[in-house]
Amino acid sequence: MPSVLIVDDEPRILTLLSSLLKTNGIESTSARDGTQALEILAANSFDCIVSDIRMAPMDGMELFRRVRVSHPEVPFILLTAYGTVETALEAMRLGAFDYLNKPFKIDDFITVIQRAISFKKVEGERDRGSGSLMADSDMQSTHIIAESEGMKKACRVIKRVAPTDATVLIEGESGTGKEVVARALHENSLRKDKPFIAVNCAAIPENLVESEMFGHVRGSFTGATADKEGLFEAADGGTLFLDEITSLPLTLQGKLLRVLQEQEIRRVGATDSVKVNVRVVAASNANIEEKTRDNTFRQDLYYRLAVITIDLPPLRDRVQDIIPLAHHFLGLQASRHGSELSLTREAADTLIRYNWPGNVRELENAIRHAVTFAEGNEITARLLPPRIVSAAASNPAPSATTAEHDAGSDSLRNQSLRAFLREKEKEYLEKVLEQANGDKEKAAKALKISLATLYRKLPEDEPAAE
Repeated sequence: MPSVLIVDDEPRILTLLSSLLKTNGIESTSARDGTQALEILAANSFDCIVSDIRMAPMDGMELFRRVRVSHPEVPFILLTAYGTVETALEAMRLGAFDYLNKPFKIDDFITVIQRAISFKKVEGERDRGSGSLMADSDMQSTHIIAESEGMKKACRVIKRVAPTDATVLIEGESGTGKEVVARALHENSLRKDKPFIAVNCAAIPENLVESEMFGHVRGSFTGATADKEGLFEAADGGTLFLDEITSLPLTLQGKLLRVLQEQEIRRVGATDSVKVNVRVVAASNANIEEKTRDNTFRQDLYYRLAVITIDLPPLRDRVQDIIPLAHHFLGLQASRHGSELSLTREAADTLIRYNWPGNVRELENAIRHAVTFAEGNEITARLLPPRIVSAAASNPAPSATTAEHDAGSDSLRNQSLRAFLREKEKEYLEKVLEQANGDKEKAAKALKISLATLYRKLPEDEPAAE
């Protein structure tokens, strides 16, 4: 039976929460303050810890900091009253599982406890090497190429937060792959079998935003000839991805904040609220902190969205990812072309030299352009969009300093771009082979190339046949 440690300096709260947990088949142990909680933790193990923030002599934040060191695997939930919400949000940025505003609803309390217990179970399976939600091979299935240090860092955050229900804010330039990351968060969460709905907030006319988000009832406005379900109801149980979140008008930002806090919506023209269970992932290519300073974006909504922030680097800062991404897009286009496609060294040189202001989206479009005009199986530099070829020709190769910093490798000052590309391709092939446990046929399928092509690309010290 799952067990929970409850920490609160009010005896009636301890009694109430213990009774609620027992009714739902969950054992509990009570502690009247942080000091007693640490003593209990030293001799017992728990699936979850629930603690009030305001206690003496040790408050909930100090207890959380100590538990993060001694028992980092145990989900920690904070109970907060008005005035301490920002403290709770700061705790979540530091790794707390979730928080609840007092007074909270019984159903909300039980739901967050059950999620924490499920998360603890998943983490335990991961540590034992089974049931992993997002192994490196799984990252490939979500189309996240992460050879550069910046993307590896982003992937580490994705792995950590995907199984939770924490709201996530993804920041990055247009075309960096924010929706791909949002899908990865969904597909590797406990909500993966429920809907994933993506919406570009900037694409919805301002007079229709509220109706699109929350739905409406018949007759609520001119043209509302029938009841309509909103995006939050459509995504119930799953994930709602709100791209370009800063495009929302201020009036709707306040209503969105209430939905995030209360987990309920009210259709336009309705008098009753409807409970929803939705994880919100938001994204922006604008600097939201600046938007809060010039009062075009609510600061309280920003704090509520940015419980976890994932920063996606632009493609120009992901030099190591350019060629693997190009190979990935070639693989996607191979079926349309009718045969496998390969990238010549000259084409690879061009891709590396280009600055990619449109980021990954621009790279994908460049590969599509090249495949459209390809007559054979090789993608040469002349098949790439002329503006890319022209701009790349005037750019120097990536600096040694940048490459060293990104790859964490030895000095590349005397290494040619061609040699650098060969080395990166070798590393990528070796990584895929390792993930395939040395099975070259499986690796070739993952790379979307033939087995013969894989043998040609393998380092010379690899055997030519098995």
